[in-house]
Amino acid sequence: MDGGLLYVEADSSGADSWKLEPIVDLLKQGAVGVIPTDTLYAIVCDLNNPLAIERLRRIKNIEASKPLSILCHSFRDIDTYTTGFPRGDSQGHANIFRAVKHCLPGPYTFILTASKELPKQCIRNKTAAAKYAVRKNVGVRMPDDAICQAILEKTDAPLISTSVKCPKENEWLIDPVVIADMYGPEGLDFVVDGGVRVADPSTVVDMTVMPPKIIRQGKGPKLNWMVAEDDNESDAVYEANLVVASAT
Repeated sequence: MDGGLLYVEADSSGADSWKLEPIVDLLKQGAVGVIPTDTLYAIVCDLNNPLAIERLRRIKNIEASKPLSILCHSFRDIDTYTTGFPRGDSQGHANIFRAVKHCLPGPYTFILTASKELPKQCIRNKTAAAKYAVRKNVGVRMPDDAICQAILEKTDAPLISTSVKCPKENEWLIDPVVIADMYGPEGLDFVVDGGVRVADPSTVVDMTVMPPKIIRQGKGPKLNWMVAEDDNESDAVYEANLVVASAT
């Protein structure tokens, strides 16, 4: 502990996952901290702790109207907190779920329709600007990172997540030491050091439209069932863009 901040150095292979036990305990107690993903570092907290979510927003300086992403350990988590991936039907709609299984875990954020299980604090509030957007969407990640997966496996639910950026320069922060120095004074409870990352965020794919549309090209390659964003933005794409800000 250094001034109330717990700093844990963990092997990127996950070989010393026992070091993460105190982190899991802190998360269950309502802590807000930083963990690595397979792309960037993420500020995380317990999905079911409203006070922790409020603190996360305050530390990152995120408005209450901005949606947050969730980090999931399994497809079971995704099916609980969203309406899931399109499974295909007799009308000729593709079975996207089968394709998605091949790229998760991986460096993608998939925008899905939130289920009633997802706390309202995680999705965008109803505003005048979005009165025509019926659906409430959430960005979902299943990172291919041993440290991240070890933490998610030990928590009872997905974690709320937002990427770590430098508040002034609006650039990705990829060094955990720098992150601790910058966000520690803002009230961060812990940092898990999994090494310096590359400033390459996840590829954000809107799954609420057909065919699935890439909103932000990142680390995950464009696959043959995805299309690039065009100039004609639908309401779904507009809402999807709001999720991009929180996607690691």
